[in-house]
Amino acid sequence: MKLSRHQWIVFAAAWLGWGFDVFDAMLFNFVASNCIPTLLGLTLGSTAAREATVYWTGILSAVLLVGWAAGGVIFGWVADRYGRRVGLMLTILVYALGTTLCAFATSIEQLALFRALTSLGIGGEWAVGAALVAESVPEQHRVEAGALLQTASPLGIMLASLVNYQIAGVWLADDPANSWRYVFLCGLAPVFLALAVRIFVKESDRWRAQAASGQTAAALQLSRLFDPDLRGATRAALLVSLTALLTWWAVNAFVPLLGSLLASDAATAAGLPTDEARQMSEAWKARASNAFNVGGLIGALLAIPLAKRLGRRPAFIGYFLWSAASILLAFGLPLDPELRLAMLFVVGLGVYGVFSALVFYLPELFPTRLRGLASGFCYNIGRILAAFGPFVVGALTARAGGSSAAITDTLVWVALFPFVAALLARKWVIETRGRALPD
Repeated sequence: MKLSRHQWIVFAAAWLGWGFDVFDAMLFNFVASNCIPTLLGLTLGSTAAREATVYWTGILSAVLLVGWAAGGVIFGWVADRYGRRVGLMLTILVYALGTTLCAFATSIEQLALFRALTSLGIGGEWAVGAALVAESVPEQHRVEAGALLQTASPLGIMLASLVNYQIAGVWLADDPANSWRYVFLCGLAPVFLALAVRIFVKESDRWRAQAASGQTAAALQLSRLFDPDLRGATRAALLVSLTALLTWWAVNAFVPLLGSLLASDAATAAGLPTDEARQMSEAWKARASNAFNVGGLIGALLAIPLAKRLGRRPAFIGYFLWSAASILLAFGLPLDPELRLAMLFVVGLGVYGVFSALVFYLPELFPTRLRGLASGFCYNIGRILAAFGPFVVGALTARAGGSSAAITDTLVWVALFPFVAALLARKWVIETRGRALPD
């Protein structure tokens, strides 16, 4: 991929912004089993703590998704009105501040409030970064740039897994009631990235041309996305975005917790002492997350040959069918704990890999004056509906006792969403292969 020096700077800023975005978003999922019982005054490891953890993980994930959707629309408009660089810098600052505040929460309500603030910045960053990259790189490299941009997401989660394990599983393994606060403090790191964006990143030439002509978004007019000339594009973007988000969040929100519960089952069966069982729990959280995310990393790169050789529509259909089949196998079969962890790699290939196609596909559907708003709306508004995924999974699992078996029995039904989407994609997904980015 041949890019100029500044194009590489733009790509690096968006890549790091998206990686830290997901890093901050997922820190909670790693600390939930320690954080939630502590804030609720429950004994760590008790049945009440396990039930409360899966229940509140679902609720707080839903809060994150709703705020994520709002942030995507708000900051998507900001990027169209005031520029991609300004939008990128603001989103990074907002999600870094929100995550840092989580470290100082003294109640579950405060934690929910700070997570909501975090979600506004997280939701805005993807749309702004995707638009900036799509408008900055040469046409012939848009697919590669989009797919590579998405690799920051699984790597960001792997970094969150590493940070949590090092702090909660090694340095402060004997203090689970407080270790989670130090994990959240690591969310402050992206502030330095925001400063670098302010200094080194220049505005998109396409946006500047639109601004010079007076055609930037003057108001938050979502109704334009449903005009006859854009209605089909909006429907296609909503279908692929909603399916990817609903499937990913229903599964990934519980991956670290599933690893922890499987470790607890194995530790109990082996008769391990409490200290060893706790360390095993943190290690299996990392194993579960890493399996899912390495699969997502490879799946993201597969979008390059799939989208360029087969086209956008076949690529989405392939991702959705693979997701449905892998979920059925990973959560529907009676597997031993370690094999079930390994199967998360197969799930990640489709459930996580599909997001790289969204990075270049959504900007291809909309003109420059609406690209940030449209991408932000379609990619993130689906999160409001997707919020029902982790909420329902969490509520049903808590009602069933919060066990690993309860989680897998619930997750197997998630396969329905990508399967139905694969059927609808044949008519609803607009093929954009070979088209220039619309002005």
